[in-house]
Amino acid sequence: MSTSASPEQGVGPTLLTARWVVGHCDGRHVLYENGEVVFENDRILFVGHRYDGPVTRRVDYGMALIGPGFVDLDALSDLDTGVLGLDHQPGWKKGRVWPRDYVEAGPVEMLSREELAFQKRYAFAQLIRNGITTALPIASLFYRAWQETPDEFASAAESAADLGLRVYLGPAFRAGHSVVEANGTLVLEIDEQRGARGLEEAVAFCATHERSYGGLVRTMLCPDRVEFWTADLLKRTADAARDLDVPVRLHCCQSEFEVETIRRRFGTSSARWLDDIGFLFERALLPHGTHADRQDLEIIAGSGATVVHCPLVMARHGAALNHFSGLRRQGLRIGMGTDTWPPDMILNMQIGLMLGRVMAADMEALKSADLYDAATLGGADALGRADLGRLQPGATADIVVFDLSHDRLGQVIDPIACLMTSASGRDVHSVIIAGRTVMADRMIPGFDFEAAHRRAQAQLERLIGRYPERTWRHPAVEDIFPPSYEAFKP
Repeated sequence: MSTSASPEQGVGPTLLTARWVVGHCDGRHVLYENGEVVFENDRILFVGHRYDGPVTRRVDYGMALIGPGFVDLDALSDLDTGVLGLDHQPGWKKGRVWPRDYVEAGPVEMLSREELAFQKRYAFAQLIRNGITTALPIASLFYRAWQETPDEFASAAESAADLGLRVYLGPAFRAGHSVVEANGTLVLEIDEQRGARGLEEAVAFCATHERSYGGLVRTMLCPDRVEFWTADLLKRTADAARDLDVPVRLHCCQSEFEVETIRRRFGTSSARWLDDIGFLFERALLPHGTHADRQDLEIIAGSGATVVHCPLVMARHGAALNHFSGLRRQGLRIGMGTDTWPPDMILNMQIGLMLGRVMAADMEALKSADLYDAATLGGADALGRADLGRLQPGATADIVVFDLSHDRLGQVIDPIACLMTSASGRDVHSVIIAGRTVMADRMIPGFDFEAAHRRAQAQLERLIGRYPERTWRHPAVEDIFPPSYEAFKP
């Protein structure tokens, strides 16, 4: 693969060539064999064959696929402690819910400001590494005193801009949480005042940071899970999103606990309740949709809201969207999210394709292109960004190059099908965001992946070491997270 030049802004038109190019024409993706992409500054000038205009630079990627950047509507932005739950359940016994004595002692910030800043920068680099050019970060609140803060997201904005990642940022806030009583029962506690303060801080953050860093940083509102809210606060949140014209993301229809809690509190389902209180509209983003009946999903579809499909993390928890192709036929808008480690959109598309066919019991129901569309066009359309998720003249120059030259992939007939069968995020070779090359030949300028990996491992191990203090009955770490196999003792 030839990469003799590194495209940059301000140097005139740059022409990229590869064996395949995913262009966009008449509202749909099209494939150009031996295609060309030309961009200047932050805009696409041309996609197709035989460009006859002036060119300052040429880059031939050879046996590769050039496509639009992925849009990740639920992008991991911390160290993924969720993987600790892979074989260690139920979560309320394993430190995933605060015990009563921990709450009474006063929950603490379990990560320092420096650790929070590091893990966001680390996660942002990993997103770029996997071909994600637009990200809406998500992080766990389990380790926070209550919620995320505007200060840490001001730092996150700086990190994203430095790395060149397009982000939609907003501190997550909540009005309630679950508590494990001493006898092992789960109760829900609501604090409307703290929820209202969190909303006010989030609105102020949006007002301050929207379209900062030359428009690379946008904002959103991020209320925590639906079961922890009151109708008044969620309605005020949706109204604020409408006034600010920003997305609002709310995790809902994602667990049995949520289903039971919403039914007990409001006598209905999450989707019906959100519709009744006026929360659902075109800017609403709703991960994950796996615990909703057909009528619930019809309600969401009718509102214009988008379900954020995160097949990898939900499959790990034994759940799946039911089902992708049928919901699309009903008019449901579907975008993609990663929401776990690895933040590999290709892997999520692969699992989404397989689960979609299994749930539909029909191999013909879903095609590779449907998942690729969701990871590009679906996310862009959910954000109201017709300039993202597609390569066509006038669109933003967000470009990803996939290396298809190595033998591990096998033989490539159709490059999109190849992504769905044998490729992975590790095959992302280069990434251009808004015309800036943010990763070339798998290297991000100024980012030391090996050093960052060592720091991340040490930071996660320190966090795991603190699990006993915030776990029901405070067992030892080795009892919370026993190894898959008993340690061998000679």
